[in-house]
Amino acid sequence: MARILVVDDKEVVRDGVGLTLARSGHGVCPASDGASALEQLDKRKIDLVITDLSMPGMDGLELLHAIRERDEHMPVILMTAYGSIEKAVEAMRAGAWDFVTKPFHGDELQLAVSRALEHGAMRKENQTLRAAGQSEETDMVASAPAMQNVVAQLEVIAEANADVLLTGESGVGKEVAAKWIHGHSPRKDGGFLAVNCAALPGPLLESELFGHEKGAFTGAAERRLGRFELADGGTLLLDEIGELDLALQSKLLRVLQERTFERVGASRSIRTDVRVIAATNRDLLAEVRAGRFREDLLYRLNVLPVHLPPLRDRREDIIVLADRFLAAAARRDGRAVPSLAPDAQQALVSYDWPGNVRELRNICERAAVLCRSSEVSGRVVAPWLGGSSDAENIAVEIEIPVASASESPTLPTWVCDGQGKTLEVLERETILATLEACGGHRQNTARALRIGVRTLGLKLRKWKDEGLIAQDR
Repeated sequence: MARILVVDDKEVVRDGVGLTLARSGHGVCPASDGASALEQLDKRKIDLVITDLSMPGMDGLELLHAIRERDEHMPVILMTAYGSIEKAVEAMRAGAWDFVTKPFHGDELQLAVSRALEHGAMRKENQTLRAAGQSEETDMVASAPAMQNVVAQLEVIAEANADVLLTGESGVGKEVAAKWIHGHSPRKDGGFLAVNCAALPGPLLESELFGHEKGAFTGAAERRLGRFELADGGTLLLDEIGELDLALQSKLLRVLQERTFERVGASRSIRTDVRVIAATNRDLLAEVRAGRFREDLLYRLNVLPVHLPPLRDRREDIIVLADRFLAAAARRDGRAVPSLAPDAQQALVSYDWPGNVRELRNICERAAVLCRSSEVSGRVVAPWLGGSSDAENIAVEIEIPVASASESPTLPTWVCDGQGKTLEVLERETILATLEACGGHRQNTARALRIGVRTLGLKLRKWKDEGLIAQDR
């Protein structure tokens, strides 16, 4: 949990606040004045500061300014009496995260602490995203004209504040596009949160989005902040928006129109300043006609629509993406980065990628793990391309040139001399000899033996697993 610095000149206040925080599992560092608080900040890693506003010597406002000079992002919560509200507002303008008014209830303090810590965690995550920002995670690869048009749209959209609807097949990179928009927008210093609307049933999704009060439903043991509250000042991605049920669609429409919502089990409205980016692989207009999606919500979301093309329509980007994914996976495992052999490049570019960028990433990460050489060949990636014989044939056909694809190879004479050998041994030797004669070309080997390419691959894999043949076969 977090380490929290509690600053107050009254020991009873420090002890009371410390006890409340300790019950939530936080570590507490007490300080009796501003000077000792700054000393602790210089010596320890502190996640949050809670300070009284009115203290002798250095008061809370002066301490806030001193903290800002050391760490402009350190969240600070002020404790103030009713008569000091104006000064507390001044402190908020100076960069305080929140303030609580004495006497306060423990739940009120814990809520302020939770919000401040959640915001800090999101800020660190977004710093990581920006540090990676021009990396494979958030940079938009756009060598293909189709993607260049998309990036041109995103550049304009990022500067606006209206809601966005991203459409496209599954795996085309809608979340990457959403992060790109956020990272290039005026909200980039705020939080970026994503919710998969298909991952939770309606009641749980409502709580995830809007939060809930303690006792709002069975199992609601404590107050919980929702994503609309946590992403305040930032961006919220609602992925798979087409999976929302009609009741939640109605509540979402109200948030988009009025920018207010209530936690589940609460009556007080909460204002939110969130930019919503919705994403879907469904045809929402067809969903409207089928009565499964609200027409008014579609029009409210569809202010700035962007359609992301499938990977098969941006083949110029495939090798750039593949190199990037290979490098990222290899670095993550502390390995040398392998290169793509020309036949592997041709195999990847020739494939239609029904799973789009997500499928390409999966194959590249698998290749980075399993490849033990400095180069990934077409023979390595071929069996993974869609699991179909057509895809494998395309990949393997370019692996090693042969005189003629229809030409049967000349087999060694000993292949037909099977005296004293079992059928299984004869089969293995025949297949391996044919594979050798075909220069490692699996399609021609299968054609010569009149078996399927997949059958050949399964047999080779079985013999490798049993240690009967070398792993590089």
